[in-house]
Amino acid sequence: MTLQRPAAVTDAFLETLVSRVPSTSGGTWKLTEVYTGEVLVELPQSTPADIERAFVAARAAQREWAQWPLKRRLGVFKKAHALFLDNAQTTADLIQVESGKNRRMAIEESCDPPMVMSHYIKRAPSLLAPTKRGGPVPFLTTSTEIRQPKGVVGVIAPWNFPFATGMSDAITALIAGNGIVLKPDNKTALSPLFGIQMLEQAGLPKGLFQVVCGEGPDIGPTLIDNANYVMFTGSTATGRVIGERAGRNLIGACLELGGKNPMIVLDDANIDEAVQGAVFGVFGNTGQICMHIERIYLPESRYEEFKAKFVRAAESLTVGASYDFGPEMGSLVSPDHKERVQSHVEDAVAKGATVVTGGKARPDLGPAFFEPTILEGVTKDMLAGATETFGPVVGLYCYRTVDEAIALANDTDYGLNASVWGTDLDRACAIAARIQSGNVNVNDILATAFASKGTPSGGVKQSGVGARHGDQGLLKYTDIQNLAVLKKQVMGAQPGQDYDSYVKSMLSGLKMMRRTGIR
Repeated sequence: MTLQRPAAVTDAFLETLVSRVPSTSGGTWKLTEVYTGEVLVELPQSTPADIERAFVAARAAQREWAQWPLKRRLGVFKKAHALFLDNAQTTADLIQVESGKNRRMAIEESCDPPMVMSHYIKRAPSLLAPTKRGGPVPFLTTSTEIRQPKGVVGVIAPWNFPFATGMSDAITALIAGNGIVLKPDNKTALSPLFGIQMLEQAGLPKGLFQVVCGEGPDIGPTLIDNANYVMFTGSTATGRVIGERAGRNLIGACLELGGKNPMIVLDDANIDEAVQGAVFGVFGNTGQICMHIERIYLPESRYEEFKAKFVRAAESLTVGASYDFGPEMGSLVSPDHKERVQSHVEDAVAKGATVVTGGKARPDLGPAFFEPTILEGVTKDMLAGATETFGPVVGLYCYRTVDEAIALANDTDYGLNASVWGTDLDRACAIAARIQSGNVNVNDILATAFASKGTPSGGVKQSGVGARHGDQGLLKYTDIQNLAVLKKQVMGAQPGQDYDSYVKSMLSGLKMMRRTGIR
């Protein structure tokens, strides 16, 4: 198909971006425009030796960066905040070109790193400041908690939100004083490369933020073996592999993994609002959001009403390839991923599920388009019922009691996100508290939770370990140094004092401190 590429995305611009990727092997990967399948640029592929050199360079730059006063480091991100917003349209162009998502989602993705910067610019000074605490002997000892950067953090970013995750996770680690080696997905390396360019324009020291490219099995082990900490967003299967290797290396890892996220509509819900939320929750970013909805549980009394309105809304969505705000849903990220989504639908139908609407690929629109799809009769012996489909596909389910709905929502190995809809907020929140999920939104799908940068966001069960955002999202990139000071030698028996006397005075002192509230 013929589609005019955005004016900003020139061949020269793309070549400049990918020239940052180290590659001594001469190997490249054909990075394509998803809408058309046309090759955009040959992306260099890094070797293990390239990765080791990237860590050496990042470590050298990090030693100097960590010595910068925090105020000076934050000054870089104050400038970067303005640059990221000023260049949001170009960022969105790159995100669309490489991922095929619609314009709305691309623009919203471009805004995540500035939101993260804004939060931690304000929060970091108090979080990273030394905290003096009391020592074991009042007045004569002190203990100070000092936050030290871990060193060089390996960030492995996914293809569904390459700019938001690749940049936001790295920015937090940089603020804490670390260096970065980022591995984006080959399919979506352009937007994070542009983000690094903007950070350096804002004053980030060159060499501090390295990027390497290649297939995960080829370069992932070397990246983990050289990192001081790993931040990974992706599938549960890959997360297990990364977590195991990080554990062998005795380094920390934060893993945000898959989800099979439920939405519970209560009998008092505003159905029109719930339908509107479900449209975004299921079909936003073409269903390629870790926190998107794949299961909707409806009360018997409202099932047909919701179903009829939801089907009409899904069928009215405009789907297509465009670099403007016309289409409401874009493409899947690749033909391979389209085949995965289609296989889930075909497996469900073969095992007895019914396609209410959609269910087919749309090659007339592009090589990776798939229709908004609603299924009924999905069971756990189907791929679409038990594993993450990660596409514009959802199953509708009917429940009789709220307890049944909660049990069904929790009947999964995953626990990343959930959504509850009802007009009685106290009741809805009480139900939300019973759902086994790291994030639960009431009368929203995911944005309220994820955009709340002051509160940690992560998964439970097989959906991950650790969290991004909140104080934890910054402090995880630091090690604690306990700086303890003894002002006078009072720890032990004094000259001429027998140990029995010392023990009696010590125990008496501990009792006194407990009574007075000192310890």
